[in-house]
Amino acid sequence: MDAPPRSRIRIRVEGIVQGVGFRPFVHELAGRYGLAGFVGNDGDGVFAEAEGEASALAAFVAELESRPPPLALVERVTTSAAEPAGELGFQIVPSVPMAGRSTLISPDMAPCARCLGDLTDPDDRRFGYAFTNCTHCGPRFTITVDVPYDRHNTTMSGFELCAGCEREYRDPADRRFHAQPVCCPGCGPSLRLLGADGAPVPGDPLAEAAAWLRDGRILAVKGLGGYHLAVLAAREEAVRLLRARKRREAKPFAVMAPDLAVAHTLAVLDGTAVRLLTGPRRPIVLAPRRAAAPVAEAVAPGAGELGVLLPYTPQHHLLAARIGEAFVLTSGNLRDEPIVHRDADALERLAGLADGFLTHDRPVHVRVDDSVVRVFRGRELPLRRSRGYAPAPLAVRLPFPRPVLACGAGLKNTFCLGRDGRAFPSQHIGDLASHETLRAFTEGIAHFRRLFGIDPEVVAHDLHPEYPSTKYALDLARAEGLALAGVQHHHAHLAACLADNDEDGPVIGIAFDGLGYGPDGTLWGGELLVADLASYRRAGHLEPVPMPGGTAAVRSPWRMAAAHLQAAYGGDLPELSLVRRRAAHWEAVSSLARSGVNSPLTSSAGRLFDAVAAIAGVRDEIHYEGQAAVELERHVDPHERAAYPAEVQDGDPLVISCADLVRGAAEDVRAGAAAATVAARFHNGLAAAVVRAAVVLRDRTGLATAALSGGVFQNLTLLALVVSGLEDAGLRVLTHTRTPPNDGGVSFGQAVVAAARDRSADAGQRVADE
Repeated sequence: MDAPPRSRIRIRVEGIVQGVGFRPFVHELAGRYGLAGFVGNDGDGVFAEAEGEASALAAFVAELESRPPPLALVERVTTSAAEPAGELGFQIVPSVPMAGRSTLISPDMAPCARCLGDLTDPDDRRFGYAFTNCTHCGPRFTITVDVPYDRHNTTMSGFELCAGCEREYRDPADRRFHAQPVCCPGCGPSLRLLGADGAPVPGDPLAEAAAWLRDGRILAVKGLGGYHLAVLAAREEAVRLLRARKRREAKPFAVMAPDLAVAHTLAVLDGTAVRLLTGPRRPIVLAPRRAAAPVAEAVAPGAGELGVLLPYTPQHHLLAARIGEAFVLTSGNLRDEPIVHRDADALERLAGLADGFLTHDRPVHVRVDDSVVRVFRGRELPLRRSRGYAPAPLAVRLPFPRPVLACGAGLKNTFCLGRDGRAFPSQHIGDLASHETLRAFTEGIAHFRRLFGIDPEVVAHDLHPEYPSTKYALDLARAEGLALAGVQHHHAHLAACLADNDEDGPVIGIAFDGLGYGPDGTLWGGELLVADLASYRRAGHLEPVPMPGGTAAVRSPWRMAAAHLQAAYGGDLPELSLVRRRAAHWEAVSSLARSGVNSPLTSSAGRLFDAVAAIAGVRDEIHYEGQAAVELERHVDPHERAAYPAEVQDGDPLVISCADLVRGAAEDVRAGAAAATVAARFHNGLAAAVVRAAVVLRDRTGLATAALSGGVFQNLTLLALVVSGLEDAGLRVLTHTRTPPNDGGVSFGQAVVAAARDRSADAGQRVADE
C-alpha cells in the first residue's frame, strides 16, 4: 500500500512564546505526531515548518493553540503551505536576529513545583541551590538584555554550561531543554554574604544571613529585580531601626511569610488571596491584619492591613526555611529613590542602611519592584503592576493606528508603549521627583523600545506642565519629530478603566484621586465625566476649595481641614480640638486660603479625605502619600449605617457639596462622636452623594454604565459602597482588574486615548474625502 501523501506547512506563533519552553514543547509535540521539520526563535516570536500527514499537521497546529506550556501566552498562530522537503526528524534551529521585532518577553515567575522538589531533594544535584529553574519558571524579564530570548542575550551569558547542564539543555525529553537560565552549583551563579564594608563573610551565606537576622541586624538581599532590605518582622527594635535608617517614618512594610500556614497567621486570607499568593506571579497581597499577628507594630503602624507575600525565588525559599518565621522585605532604596539593582550601587547607596549583603553574581539587567494587589469581590485589584506582570502586554480591543509612547504621570509613574493590538505598560517606576527615578524612567523607555522594536510616532502625556514625564514627552517629540497628544489626567484614568474592561464608552465616569491638572487651571480630583476613549466632558465634580500653601496642604491635612471648615462655616467656626491643636498657625493658613495666594482651587476627593481625617483626629500631618485617607478608612465602623447628607447641586456641571459632609463630621466630633463613627458616616455620605449624582447624569444622558477610577478607589470601603449603590440604582459598573486605578494606570489610559483620537481623525478625514 502506498504511504499517505505528505504535506508541509510554515507556522508563525506570536505571543509570549520565548523563554517559556515553547520550542521544546513544539519539538516534543512534533515527535508525538510523527512530523519532520524545525522550530526556532526570531524577533517576531516562534517560527516553524512541519511536514507529515495532513491530519497530523492539523492536530499539531490545534494543540499549539490550545495546550501551550504553562507560562506561554499564544496570541496568534498562522500557517501557510510549503513544498514538502522529504526531510526526517524534527530539530530546534538557531535563532534568527531581526531588525524589526514584535516578540514578547515573559515576566519573571516563581519556582514551579518540580523545581521546588529538586531544591529540597538531598539526592538531587540542585539540592539547596538558590538559582534552580526550568522552562516553566524562573527569571525572564529581569535578565533579558535583548531578543531573541537566547542565553547570550541574557545576563546568564557569562556562565558557561557544565557537561551536566549542557546535556539537559540539549535533551528534548528534559524539562530544562533550551531553558536559557539553566545552571547548577557547578556552573551557575553563587551566593555570597558580605559585611557592611563589602568584605566577604566566611561560612554558609544562607546560614550566616539567617543568624544575622535573628541577631536583629538589617540585611540587604539581592533578588530578581534588585535589592531588598530585610529584618525579622516580630522584632520591634529592628523594624524601628530600619525605619530610621531608611527614613521611612510610617509607610507599611511588606512581610514575607515562609509558607502559606504562616501567612494565615498574619492576615485574613480568602480563596482569591490564597490563589494570588501561591500563583506564579507572587505579588504582595494586602489583606486584613489578624489581631494576634506575630509582627511588630512598627511594620504597619496605623494600617488595618498587612502586605503579605510568599517566597518567589529559590533563594527566598531557602532563606525563609532557615529563618522559620516572617520577615520584612522592603525595597532596597533611600526614600523616594528607585530600588537599587546594581551591585556596586548597592554597596554604595545601601551602606548606611544595611549591616550586610546577601548577594550573588548574576546581574540584574532590569530593576523591578514587587507587585501589590488587593482583592475586591473575589477579583484581583492591582495597586502596583510590576514583578510577575510586566512586561506582559495588555490586549486592546481596537488596534493602535500608529505606535504610541505614553509617558504617564508624575507619581506612581509607569510608561506604556502601544502597537497593533497590544499595550505594553512598564513595571512600576515610582515618583519622578528624584534624579535616580527619572533616570530609571528614561532607561526603561529606551529598553522597552529596543526590546519590542517599537518606534513611536505619537507621544502622549499629562497636561500638567511641571511633571517630569510631560517635559520628557515634549523634549522627545521635538528631538524625534513625533506627534504630541496631551491627555487630561482624569480622562486617562477613566480610559484605562474602559480599556481594562474592553469597552469604548461612553460611560458616566467617576474619577476620584489626589490631584490632576484641569484645563480650567484648577486642580481636579473629584470628577464625574461623561467619557469615551477619545473624548470627555466634565459633567460634575466635588465642590472646590482652596489648597492653602499649595503642595504644603498635601503634606498637612489640617490645612485642608482649615480650608474646608472655612468653606462650610465662614468665620463662625465650631469649637474643635483640631483648631486648638493648630491655633498658632490657624489664622495664617485661613487667611492664605481666603486670599487665594498660593492656594489653588481643588475639587480633589483625596484632599477631602485628608480634611475629614484631620477633623476626626485621625491625622494632621502625613509621612507618605495617602496616609490620612488610609488611616481614615481603617477607622471605619463597619456596623454604622448613618450617613452625612450631602446636597447634589443641580447645574451643568453638577456639584456635590463638600460643605455638607464637613459640617456633619465637625458637628459629630464636637458632640464627642468616636473617630470610627465619623469615618463611617463620611464614607456612607460621600458614596450616597456620588450615586445620586450618577443617577442624575444617567437620566440626563441615557447612559447606563458607570466606570470608577483614580487612587481614591483603592479604598475598598468606598469602592464597595459606590459599586453597590450604583448597581442598586440599575447601573452597570466597571472597575479595574488588569491595571491599577491609581496613577500607575494613567500611561495605559493615555495610550488608548491617543489611539482613539487617531481613529477619530482618520474617520473624520475619510468623511471629508467623501
